[in-house]
Amino acid sequence: MRIRTAIFVVYVGASALGLVAVTGLVLRDVRLRYVESMRRTLGDTAAYMAAFAAPATDGEDWTAKLATLPKQTDLLRVFACDREGKVIFDSADKDLNQVYQWPMRGGGYNASEGYTVSNVAVVEGELRVVARVLAAGEHLGWVGVGRPLAAVEEGVRAARWRLVALIGAIAGVMVVLGWWIAARLTRSLEKLTDYAHRVRDGRPAAPPVSRAREIAELGRAFEEMREALEGRQHVERYTQTLAHEVKAPLSAIRGAAELLDETMPVEQRQKFLANIRTESARIQRIIDRLLELSSLEARKQLRQVEMLPVEGLMRAAADTVRSAGEPRGIRVSVHGGEGAQVRGEAVLLREALVNLLQNALDFSPSGGAVTLAARGEAGRVLFTVEDQGPGVPDFAQARVFERFYSLPRPGTERKSTGLGLALVREIAHLHGGEAGLENRPEGGARASLELPAA
Repeated sequence: MRIRTAIFVVYVGASALGLVAVTGLVLRDVRLRYVESMRRTLGDTAAYMAAFAAPATDGEDWTAKLATLPKQTDLLRVFACDREGKVIFDSADKDLNQVYQWPMRGGGYNASEGYTVSNVAVVEGELRVVARVLAAGEHLGWVGVGRPLAAVEEGVRAARWRLVALIGAIAGVMVVLGWWIAARLTRSLEKLTDYAHRVRDGRPAAPPVSRAREIAELGRAFEEMREALEGRQHVERYTQTLAHEVKAPLSAIRGAAELLDETMPVEQRQKFLANIRTESARIQRIIDRLLELSSLEARKQLRQVEMLPVEGLMRAAADTVRSAGEPRGIRVSVHGGEGAQVRGEAVLLREALVNLLQNALDFSPSGGAVTLAARGEAGRVLFTVEDQGPGVPDFAQARVFERFYSLPRPGTERKSTGLGLALVREIAHLHGGEAGLENRPEGGARASLELPAA
């Protein structure tokens, strides 16, 4: 599981648990609030009814005033009890002559608030609230009002649905916000991972910039570690490879020099002298290529950047190597690239194409053809160099871009310095591109250099 997904899942899980708990409490509280609101209203109504029913003179039937009120039992039931709790008036003719127990019980959470007696009860699904009827300070009885709790169920249900919709919308916003937070937290880590991959592949890379101090420090630590490791590996690698590659030509030079001390015919002396010159030139080429490759690997960015026409770049590279193929009758042709441009250093890109062309010439048979072509596709420019040689053996496919790895040339069985394709790859990486080599189905090899289009 990716860390972004893990953070998102944990965030959503914790948020969901919190929302479920809060939603349960809120939905339960909705009904309580509605009932409490009704209780307060009924309490005020009962107090008003008690004041309204209070007799003005002694002996007056105080329930008679209640009988003058319009009967709206579907909204409110009005009843009156004597001091013992016997129902002596009921607007709904429901509980006449029944005795209500005093004090009234069953109110629970909705019990009386601010009254000296318990005057609230829930009986048979009906909320009842009573108030004392007083005359000259004497307690005559009770006036009460009752309303079915079912009257508030529709309002409770509607309020709950509104709350569910609102909480659902909040949950949706929280999910989107959670994904955004997870993405923000992990984007810098993904950049660090990409940076590590580019370093691993030998591509130019810079540590990611982040406003998070920990991520920025981690990026700098990676860069310092990379530079330290590359410095040690660079010295070790080049020391070992230089010693290995120079060993053979030095042995040949030393052997020829020892033989020159002896008396020999002029022809043999000339042969050994030519051998010394050849091997010395080979050592010089190896050193020059090593210095060039080392310089490229140490660079982190391009220097003299310019817009280069692809067609002109190809023709300049072809003209450089065309004379090398003429003695063997090898034709070098250029196709495509009209109107396309790339951005980079002209010297390096021309050298990369020259190396690919020279490699193709070395493996081409006499009278063969080498083709340099280019085409644009999806914001990229793809250079290809095709030859009619034997192709690349399967065992060498994965190693052709390694330093000092070289295959014997057909006919002579001699090897090159093995640094040409390594230089091409470094130049490609420095320009944000890639280099490749594969066999053609019809025979021969196809080298490629892919660069961003300008």
